[in-house]
Amino acid sequence: MNTAKTQHTFHIPVMGLSYTIDSPIKVAHLGISSVISIIEHNMIEKMREHYSKMFNFPFEPITPKTEDFRAERVTSYLDLVNDIVKMKFDKLKQSFIETRDELEKYFELLPSFSELKKHFEELIANNKSIQEIQRWLDENLTLGSIDVNIMTKLDGANYNGNEKLPTEQNDAHVALRGYANSSLESSIVLSAGMNPRLFSYMENFDDFYPDQNGNFKKKIIIKVSDYRSAFIQGKFFAKKGLWVSEYRVESGLNCGGHAFATDGYLLGPILHEFNKNRKTLFETTYAIFKDALTKKGKIVPAVIPSTKLSAQGGVGTAEEHNFLLEEYNVDSVGWGSPFLLVPEATTVDETTMRILSDAGEDDLYLSNASPLGVPFNNVKKSTKDIERMELIKTGQPGSACPKKILAFVTDYGDIPICTASKKYIDIKLAELKKENFSEAQYNREFSKITEKECLCNGLASSALLANNLNTLMEGEAVSVCPGPNMAYYSGKFSLLEMVQHIYGKVNILNTSNRPHMFIKELKMYVDYLKNKMDEAAFPFSDKQMKYFETFQTNLNDGIEYYKNLFAENKEALKENYEKLIDDLEAFEIQLKGFVALSA
Repeated sequence: MNTAKTQHTFHIPVMGLSYTIDSPIKVAHLGISSVISIIEHNMIEKMREHYSKMFNFPFEPITPKTEDFRAERVTSYLDLVNDIVKMKFDKLKQSFIETRDELEKYFELLPSFSELKKHFEELIANNKSIQEIQRWLDENLTLGSIDVNIMTKLDGANYNGNEKLPTEQNDAHVALRGYANSSLESSIVLSAGMNPRLFSYMENFDDFYPDQNGNFKKKIIIKVSDYRSAFIQGKFFAKKGLWVSEYRVESGLNCGGHAFATDGYLLGPILHEFNKNRKTLFETTYAIFKDALTKKGKIVPAVIPSTKLSAQGGVGTAEEHNFLLEEYNVDSVGWGSPFLLVPEATTVDETTMRILSDAGEDDLYLSNASPLGVPFNNVKKSTKDIERMELIKTGQPGSACPKKILAFVTDYGDIPICTASKKYIDIKLAELKKENFSEAQYNREFSKITEKECLCNGLASSALLANNLNTLMEGEAVSVCPGPNMAYYSGKFSLLEMVQHIYGKVNILNTSNRPHMFIKELKMYVDYLKNKMDEAAFPFSDKQMKYFETFQTNLNDGIEYYKNLFAENKEALKENYEKLIDDLEAFEIQLKGFVALSA
């Protein structure tokens, strides 16, 4: 496994627009990597002011009068985060001489197998001098990475009045430029698939190219749901002279936020394919990468640059965590939703934290709330959903749409509008009234039109509320997008408790009946297929039949893979083995029923 100086075997993925907006400030000096969303510049500017005051840094507002103000806001916030983290890290290393609280916490959080931890304990036990220990700390302690995320689909055009601005002013382009111009030495995580125009734009920034030593100041991570898309994207970047330093595999459904379902491909088989073919992937892309760099007159690394494989989506026990590391040779495992209950790592307002803590399996569901038209993991009784229903009751459904990040519909004019906006919903409801529908059919269509949430505001407001900041633009209603794994955690946890749970030192689950992550994902895919079939008009078209049959075949192949995998690990699984096999066989029978229905 290629650890490349990483002390931990987990990372905290991006969550919403605001839940991890300041996570690096909280955990990076302790060696833990996390990911910030950088698409929403208004909330970012408010957080920059907040943290400038907290840590006594000078603050000058970046107003719309400032040239390229959106990108400047992103750059300035990331530079501030970088400065704060470095300051805290220096203080931590120096604390050995005075109070050692943070330094001791750094080592206490490390896994028991950590060589770094063992070496430090040896230095103390051997009564090494303060100067020698201090020098060792300076040379060996490492920061967690301050990574950033851009959802590539969020690349809508911006306007100055009715004038459409150039492509470089599109939302994702602005965020990318803001990151590229920052002082960070970290990675950008690109999620939600290909955006060739955005990916090509990265060629303009020197920090993404290798230096004399073959290192990158800024690395590229792509979040993918299957090997084929990773191969396509890796080669696309390589042709530009850009290198993908990490392939981050995420479950299509058993995750938080937007759920980009595969055609029935399951996480285990996908990781197996990655692990089996990673050498081919790296060697193929490296050959293309070398050729492109040579043509550009850039420095060409003599060997394949360090490249990682990571995984995330539904992991919830130390056993699952370790299995991913050992079976698939992943370098890091993403732990997302459980960290929403850890105030030392994420920022969640108290009301939302109570909703998350109390949520059971039935409260967590795949919704159609996203204006993107992509399934969205949701929780019942969120304050945003309550607000949405109250607006419907008053006859005023929809949002004012002040930010327009998700405005993509151009059916009603040249300037795009959002499907969660009051303007769009009013138009669609007026159209609906003209239809000669039955009451039941009308109600179904009404629900479809009005179920969209203003995520631009809802996913940004929690951090503002938690820090008592201005929410005049966002409002106080909160959207939250935990994965199904949230159901198995209750209460509020310290950072140490959560990390010890990850490494198997304690167990903080609220039940002993939590399903295995692979079984949970399989169930979600079977349910997803059933819903797709229920929604389709019968008899199915040839195209629909082909899709359903492919989906079922992939699920059955996945079940067969898991049967073999669990059999190979029967001894390690112990009493859980029989239950896992019973679950797989039950899903097999259910899928056979689907085949009968479609015949």
